[in-house]
This record gives sequence, C-alpha cells and structure tokens, in this order.
Amino acid sequence: MNEEAQVLEFFGIPFNVGNCLSGLVSAVVVFLLIFFFSRKLTLKPTGKQNMIEWMIDFTNGIVKSAMPDEQGKQYGLLAFTLFLFIFVSNQIGLAIQLPINGVTYLKSPTASPATTFTLAFLVLVLAHGMGISKFGFKGYVKNSYFSPMPVLLPMNLLEQFTNFLTLALRLYGNIFSGEVLLTTIYDQLAKSNGLWTFIPAIPLEIIWQAFSVFIGSIQAYVFVTLTMVYISQKVEKE
Repeated sequence: MNEEAQVLEFFGIPFNVGNCLSGLVSAVVVFLLIFFFSRKLTLKPTGKQNMIEWMIDFTNGIVKSAMPDEQGKQYGLLAFTLFLFIFVSNQIGLAIQLPINGVTYLKSPTASPATTFTLAFLVLVLAHGMGISKFGFKGYVKNSYFSPMPVLLPMNLLEQFTNFLTLALRLYGNIFSGEVLLTTIYDQLAKSNGLWTFIPAIPLEIIWQAFSVFIGSIQAYVFVTLTMVYISQKVEKE
C-alpha cells in the first residue's frame, strides 16, 4: 500500500499532515466519548454511566495486574486514557479514510510507524522518569541495570532497546497489515471484474473488518499491559 505523504515544515521540523490530522481526530473522538458518557453521573449508575465505569474498572484491572494497588493508583488515569486513545486510533481507519490525490489525510494513526514509535518512546521515557523519581538516579541505575546481579548489565541495556522496538512495531505491524489487506480486497478483488468479483468481495471485507476490530482491541490491551509492566519494572524493587 504505497501512498504519498503531505509534509509541512514548522520551524524547520517536518510534520506529516495525515498523521497529525488522524491523531487529532482520534483525540477529539475520545474526548467526545468521555464527555458524553460522563454527563449527569448518579449514585445509582445506569446505561452510559455503567459503560464508563466498566471501562475504568477494566483499565484499573490492567494496572493492578502489573503492580500493587497503592503503587498503581497513580497510573489508573494513564492506563484509561492510553487504552481509549489507542483503541480509537486502531479502529478509525476501518470506518473512515480520506484519500485526496493519492494522499491519505485520514486513517488509523497507529498504521504509521511515526505514531507508534512516538507512543512507545513516551511510555519508556515516563517509565524511566518515574524510576528516577522514586529511587533517585543511583537507586534507579542499580535497580534497573545491576539487578539481580551486575553481570546482567549488557542484557538489561539490550532489554531497554528491545522493549522500545517491540512495543512500537507490534502495534504498527498489526494495524498496518489489517488496512493493507482491506485495501487489497477492495482494489484487487472487488474492482477487478465487475459484479463477478464485487459480490464475493463484500463478505470478505465484512469478515476482515470484524477481525480487524478484534485485533485492534487486543493490541490496545497489549500495549497498555506492557506499558504498566515496563513502569512497574522501574518503580518496584527487582
């Protein structure tokens, strides 16, 4: 799936318009969803309030699985926000795509490595920062790189790099490949021989759309779970 990119420079820094617009749309969708679900909260939750409370409980459960309750309380909002943003970002390209003159201005932000590498980088910077904040720099270095024994320093250093790569590439690869296959079904099958190929392409497209929704949900869960695991490794004693 080759496509051109519209790039604008701001103070000499290049920005991909499609990535920025797609990420902004995902953020706005998340805000509107939470705004809608959180209106008129009551002591006896019903309907949409049940939904948002279920989502909060779900992401809190991810945090609790990685670190103790007292330690994990401060990360509940992070897990909740990160899960919703990635979930919406994974799904938005399945419902809406805006190609203009070969440039796709609206798609799944997570189908771009720039987005997933940025998210992974922010997560790992946060994890290391929280480790330094809790133990101090010397304690952080000892806990992260010289535990359980100093001889493992090279492996621990390599682990930081592989954590970054796998966190970003797992999300990108799954979402990008899903969109590639959907595009291939439409371009190479549905439009190839009129009704003879268009009709059988419809159920294939629907099936893969449903599968992509499932994969997008799983990848949001995996990303947040690994985020909490990486943070717990920095803020908990080895």
